[in-house]
Amino acid sequence: MNAEIVAVGTEILLGQILNSNAKYISEKLAELGIDVFYHTSVGDNRHRLTEAVRIAHDRSDLVILTGGLGPTGDDLTKETLAEFLQKPLEVRSEEVEILKAALAKRNIAFRDGHYKQVAFIPESSVLKNDYGTSPGMAVQLDKKVYIVLPGPPREMEPMFLNYTVPWLTAHLLGSGHQKIFSKVLKLVEMTESAVEESIKDLIDTQTTPTIATLLGPGVVIVRLTARACDETEFQEIIKPVRDEIEKRIGRYIAAEDKETVWDNAATLLTKRSLTVSTAESCTAGLLSASFTKLPGSSEYFTGAIIAYSNEIKEKLLGVPAAILEKHGAVSEETARAMAAGVRKVTGSSVGIGVTGIAGPDGGTKEKPVGMVCIALDAQDQQTAKTFYFNGKRETIREMSVNRAQILLYNYLKEG
Repeated sequence: MNAEIVAVGTEILLGQILNSNAKYISEKLAELGIDVFYHTSVGDNRHRLTEAVRIAHDRSDLVILTGGLGPTGDDLTKETLAEFLQKPLEVRSEEVEILKAALAKRNIAFRDGHYKQVAFIPESSVLKNDYGTSPGMAVQLDKKVYIVLPGPPREMEPMFLNYTVPWLTAHLLGSGHQKIFSKVLKLVEMTESAVEESIKDLIDTQTTPTIATLLGPGVVIVRLTARACDETEFQEIIKPVRDEIEKRIGRYIAAEDKETVWDNAATLLTKRSLTVSTAESCTAGLLSASFTKLPGSSEYFTGAIIAYSNEIKEKLLGVPAAILEKHGAVSEETARAMAAGVRKVTGSSVGIGVTGIAGPDGGTKEKPVGMVCIALDAQDQQTAKTFYFNGKRETIREMSVNRAQILLYNYLKEG
């Protein structure tokens, strides 16, 4: 079975909102073993929506439409689908009462326009909306399946998870149905080309599981994918390939699946009873904010000093004026002094110093925009590295945070 997701709404085409529904539904369908071949976006126009439905009907077994279920004149999804299928829409009295009660709780009067929200194709099943006023609809006709869902993610996601998935399971997926599983390995300190070269023969001869490499935030991802009846069978299928990948480049694997590098760094800090502090210039607190995302971070994070100016670097972190004069604020020497200074001030086990040029101005030929120096200071190790990042200001700052996390993780892993 293959599926197509049709997102309805002119606001999507104008770039006013992100089509996060397509991502969410695709992930959930993959877990069910249903392949998504196409994503389509179309505006609130009956003619163009009809054409999008026709194309989806011709090439897909399962068509899922999101958006356009409200009470206003430009909410056209159900009407357009019914017209294409040459089916009527019938108001269901029980759904009218449910909608009236929901509107009354919000002090909203029930108007004639609301009847369209509770009108359905006769053969369809109603998908309950626990967080809004527009129910969804599921119908199977002539070996084709159509699912209609609301547009707001806060309504669509629980409707899909709580009602659409059970409907799909009951009507389409028989016993022994294989789902799609993926194992994600996240590697650091390797480029994507280097990773691919290390396992090129495995990629070239792949059958099951399939192997893909791609870039993630500060990491290179190797994804193993296969169909299986359950997680146990999937792990058995991928074991030979995974073992071979770990044999070759396992030392670079820093996280798996939904884990992040920082998740594992935080675990190591707690396990080893170590603490960390940060001295930040160009990242201006982004690194310390990332260190405190997890609950219980007070156990290992002691504090941060945001030292944008040289004066603060000298007065609060104790960076020698001679270093700033000789090497400049953006240098490995200054980053080292910042890391050592914040470690001394806070009494932490490890200090991290970050200084750089995030842009868009301030760069020179010798020190271009994107140059960032990151240092780590601990009792048993002092190290610093210089990176050259490309992109806009926020991208450079985010990449600096990622590299600082990796620097800390590698230190903790080796200790």
